[in-house]
Amino acid sequence: MDVAELKAAIAADEIDTVVVAFTDPYGRLMGKRFDADFFVDDALDHGTHSCNYLLTVDMEMEPVPGYSYASWDLGYGDFHLVPDLDTLCRAGWSDRAAFVLCDVVDDEVEQRVAVAPRSLLRSQIDRLANLGYSIAAASELEFFLFTDSYRDAHRKGYAGLEAAGRYIEDYHLMSTARIDDFVSETRRALKRTGIPVENSKGEWGRGQHEVNIRYTNVLTMADRHSLMKHAMKELADRLGVSVTFMAKPHTEEAGSSCHVHLSLWDGDANAFATDDPSTHSDLFRWFLGGWMAYVQDFMVWYAPTVNSYKRYQDGSWAPTRIAWSQDNRTAGFRVVGTGSSLRIENRIPGADANPYLVYAASLASGLAGIEQQIEPPEVFTGDVYAASDLERVPYSLDQALAAFRSSSVVADAFGAEVVEHYAHFTEVEVAAHQQVVTDWERARYFERI
Repeated sequence: MDVAELKAAIAADEIDTVVVAFTDPYGRLMGKRFDADFFVDDALDHGTHSCNYLLTVDMEMEPVPGYSYASWDLGYGDFHLVPDLDTLCRAGWSDRAAFVLCDVVDDEVEQRVAVAPRSLLRSQIDRLANLGYSIAAASELEFFLFTDSYRDAHRKGYAGLEAAGRYIEDYHLMSTARIDDFVSETRRALKRTGIPVENSKGEWGRGQHEVNIRYTNVLTMADRHSLMKHAMKELADRLGVSVTFMAKPHTEEAGSSCHVHLSLWDGDANAFATDDPSTHSDLFRWFLGGWMAYVQDFMVWYAPTVNSYKRYQDGSWAPTRIAWSQDNRTAGFRVVGTGSSLRIENRIPGADANPYLVYAASLASGLAGIEQQIEPPEVFTGDVYAASDLERVPYSLDQALAAFRSSSVVADAFGAEVVEHYAHFTEVEVAAHQQVVTDWERARYFERI
């Protein structure tokens, strides 16, 4: 919706709240709920301010020492939230509310805050635009649905939850019909929000599903991805069920992925394609070559949690090795489509990833490939899981952290400030896990050690 439509909806008493939001490093939406009249009278033009600790807190909202961006020593000041009115929309999952996403700005220097996730993606879009190109993108986001409410799941310690499906329901119409109250309402809510939906389907787990939204430019897709996750959580909460975007919520079930599709465009032409459908352009090869070459460097953004790495198991539909192939779901990079629809699918990111960081990493890698003219390896045919000679994705978050911290391509693309910020962010996540006693340890060692 545009501002005129918002004002009309407020005047008609259809909207009384405007949610002003941004994403933190985890990908969570943070912000404020404004009285709609006050938003139009004041925040529409001036935005609002929030505490800068929001870019440095941990999952529990605890202030974390060691950041140069914000700390107790620096007093935890404010940053400026500047509404991007291109994102203004009705919150189709909520009554009487509109939603707008913001850029995070440092008023002192009048620039976007470098470490904010949306700023990182914008920086790579600007680099690409300087070369005369744009990127089209799509996210395929998987999740698990449970009949337990979030409150009940918390009360149970997130154990013994009842999955919304009783068997693996990949493409099953009978099983997915049983839970369509939630999924169909998700489709309708997203459509009311202005997010075009393609379809939904069952996935390769009990209670696992996927909702696909139509491709668009990469910044809009990252915005829609964030809104979709938030909308589904709010909707589930209201309907008394729960969804999780954990990469691997159960040892015995498949993991949840976020497959990302990218294509490079020169005006109205797909720059990956050639007149001969059996070949690919130089830009295709170099972009793919860079994307593949720098997977390890950016893995902390594709797989940002300790749990993320438990998804990478052979034969699980999650990629474990770095290869590319034509329409082959065992490969980390799968090439699909022809002509204007030709695109590269990266199957490595998990559903727990922050979309702004995933797309920022993807563009930075692809741009490095173009600048360095990196050729991809030979196309792989067959079962990538069986190709033990191929480079493997990291086994753990601390392995990925070491590659990120030492990467010259990350430093060149984003600068030392960003490297240090997200390296420290990842260190905090690793340390938090190392100090916790798990149910697995109790089951394994309580009696028998």
